[in-house]
Amino acid sequence: MSSVKATKKSAFSCEPCRRRKVKCGGEQPICNRCATRSDDCIYKLNPTLSYTQRLEERIKELEDQLAAIKSPPSVPASNHSSPGVWNGHDSNRHPDEHAMTRSFMGLKIDDKGGITYHGPTSLFNLPSDPHKHKPDSISSIDSDAHRRERLVNNAWHQRAMENLSDIPEPFQYLLNVHWCWIQPLFNFIYRPAFTRDMQSMGPYYSHTLLNAMLSHSIRWGKSDPSTKQLLDQSYDGGAVFAKHARSMLFDELRECGHGNTTQAWIYSGIAFRLIDHLGICVDGQRYPGSVHLTDEEVEIRHRLYWSCYFWDKIISLYLGRSPSLQHTQVSPPQIIMDDSAENELWVPFDSPHGSDWKYPPATAHSTSCFMSACRLSVIFNEILIHMYDPLLENTEAEMQECLQTQDPAMRLWWEQLPPHLKIELSAMPELAPPSHIVTMNALYHTFRILLFRPMLTWQVYPEDEGPHPMQNHLVECVTSATSIIAIFDLFCRTFTISHCVLSLSYSVYIAATIFLLQVQATPEDQQAVRKLSFCVRALHQAKTVNPVISSALDLITREMANLGLDPGLSTPQQQPPPPMPQPMPDVPMPTDIPITETIYPASFDIPAQPSPYEPEQLFQTPWADNMNPNAMAVDRGVFEALSSFEPLSVRVGAIYESGNNPQNFG
Repeated sequence: MSSVKATKKSAFSCEPCRRRKVKCGGEQPICNRCATRSDDCIYKLNPTLSYTQRLEERIKELEDQLAAIKSPPSVPASNHSSPGVWNGHDSNRHPDEHAMTRSFMGLKIDDKGGITYHGPTSLFNLPSDPHKHKPDSISSIDSDAHRRERLVNNAWHQRAMENLSDIPEPFQYLLNVHWCWIQPLFNFIYRPAFTRDMQSMGPYYSHTLLNAMLSHSIRWGKSDPSTKQLLDQSYDGGAVFAKHARSMLFDELRECGHGNTTQAWIYSGIAFRLIDHLGICVDGQRYPGSVHLTDEEVEIRHRLYWSCYFWDKIISLYLGRSPSLQHTQVSPPQIIMDDSAENELWVPFDSPHGSDWKYPPATAHSTSCFMSACRLSVIFNEILIHMYDPLLENTEAEMQECLQTQDPAMRLWWEQLPPHLKIELSAMPELAPPSHIVTMNALYHTFRILLFRPMLTWQVYPEDEGPHPMQNHLVECVTSATSIIAIFDLFCRTFTISHCVLSLSYSVYIAATIFLLQVQATPEDQQAVRKLSFCVRALHQAKTVNPVISSALDLITREMANLGLDPGLSTPQQQPPPPMPQPMPDVPMPTDIPITETIYPASFDIPAQPSPYEPEQLFQTPWADNMNPNAMAVDRGVFEALSSFEPLSVRVGAIYESGNNPQNFG
C-alpha cells in the first residue's frame, strides 16, 4: 500500500481553481496547482467559521501581547506624587489623556524651517479632526533597545573622536572643567552632539554657546597657573567670554551666583519661553505632528526639558518665586536612552593651586544621579506650590495635606535611591563621592527641611496633652540640617570650598535657619550654637565664590547679634571689602528692562581660601552622634517657644531688600 503524503486542505477554493472547476488543495498562501502553473492564487470566497475563529483567537492573542508592552508597570494605589509617578500641579484636571489631547496638534515645521508647536487657537492652525492628532503608539521594547544601542555606540564614537581632536588651550581646560563640575548634575548639553558639531559647525554648536560654557568655568579654571596666565594675557582674565556669551541657561546660572538676580530671572524666563516655543515641552515621539525627529533629536529634547524642569525648581527656590514649568500628559517622559555617562570614570578636574588631587578615580553615575534629581524635583514642585506660593497664602489645611502626601513620596524616593548615590550620616565615607552626588544629597535634605519647617511655628497650646506632631517635625529638621553640614564638611575637606556650587551654599543656609530657631528657643543649647557657628563660618567663605549668599549671611548674623552671640567673623583681614557698584556690561540686552539692584562683577579672580573645616575645630563628637529620634527628643517647652518665632526667608536673592526691612521674612 503506497503512502500518500497528506496535504493541508481548506474548505474553500482559490479563484483560478474555481474557474477551471478543478479540486483546489487550499494551501496558503498559494495552492499547489497555482504554484505549478504560475497563476495568481486569490481566495475570494468567505472563509469557513472554524477558520474565522482561529483568526480571531490569533488577533486576541496579539492584542494581549501588545497591551502588555504598552501598559506601565503597576504602582501601588496612592493619592500622592511619588518618584515614579508624574503628578503635575493640576494632574486631577486631566484624568483622561485622550480627552485632554484631542485638540493637541503636535509639532510642526514653521515657515523658517524651525520646529515649533501652537495650539488650536493660534494664527497658525485651522480647526481639524481631533482624531488626526491622537498620540502615536508607544515604541516597542525591541525598538527602544535598538535606539539605545545606536545612541550609546554613537556616544562612545564621539568620545573617541573628541580625544583625538586638537582643541587649543585654555579652551580644552575650561571645557574639561565644565564636563567635570557642571554637566553631570544639570545636563544642559548633550556632549556627543556638541563635540561633534564643534568640529563641523553643526546645529548643536555655536560660538555663543561655547563662550557661555567657558565663562561659567572660569571660576574653577583660574586655579590652574598656566590656564590663569593664558586667560590674563589673551582673554582679559576670562571676562571676554562673558561679553560674547548668550546662552540663557548658563547666563542665569552665572548671574544668579554673582547676585544679579534681576538678570538671572529674566534669562531664565526667556529660556523657559523658548522651551515652549520650540516644542521641547512636548514629547516628540508621541506627538510628532508633521515633524520627523531622529533618535539624537529626541534624546536632546528629553534631556533639555528635564534639565530645565530641574533648574526651574532650583532658581524658584533661590529667589522665592513660583515655578514656571509644569509636567503634563504631553510632556517628555523621564527617559534617557544614552546612559553611556553612567559608568565613566570621574576624577576631580582643576586641581587646587596646581597640586595633584589625592582622589582615586570613581564611577561617575551621572545618568542615574541626574534622573534621580529630576524625580526629586517633581516632589519638590508640589512643596513649592502648596507651601511656598509667594502670591497666594497657602492655608494650613493645604500645607498639612501637602505634608501628608509628599513626606511618604520623599521617603519612597530615598528608599529607591541606589546605594551608590546615597550619603548616609551614620556611615560617612573618608572622601566625598563625585560632586554631583554630594549636591543631590544636600538638596534632598534641604527639601526635607522645607517640607517640615512651616509646621515648626504653628501655635502650640500648653493644655494639649500627649506627644505633639511638632516634636517629630523638629527632629526631622534637625536631622536633615545636621546631615547637610556633615555633607558640606565632607565636600570641602575633599574638594576645597573653592569648588562649592550655589546649591551647596544654599543648603547650608537652610540648615542654619533650623539651628537659629533652636538657639532662639533654647539659648543654652551649646550644640545648636556650635552648629550655627559652623554654618556662619561656612557661608562667610562661600560668599567669596557665590556672592549672592551674602544676603543670607547678613540675615543670620543680624539675628545672632540680637541674641548676643558673636558670629566669629571679627578678624578684619578675612573680610573682603563689599563689592562696588559697576555699570552693566556691554551686552545686547533690551534697554527698557528696569534694573533696580546693584550689579556685581563676575568673580573671575577668587583669592585662595584655606579650608577652615578641620574636624577638631567643629565638633568634639562624631557627626552622627546619637541621631536616633529618642536621643533627639525635644522638651515640650522648646517647641512651645518655637511657635513664637518666625523662620528666616527661604530666599537668598534679595541682597539689599532684606536690609531695608529687617522684619521682612518671606
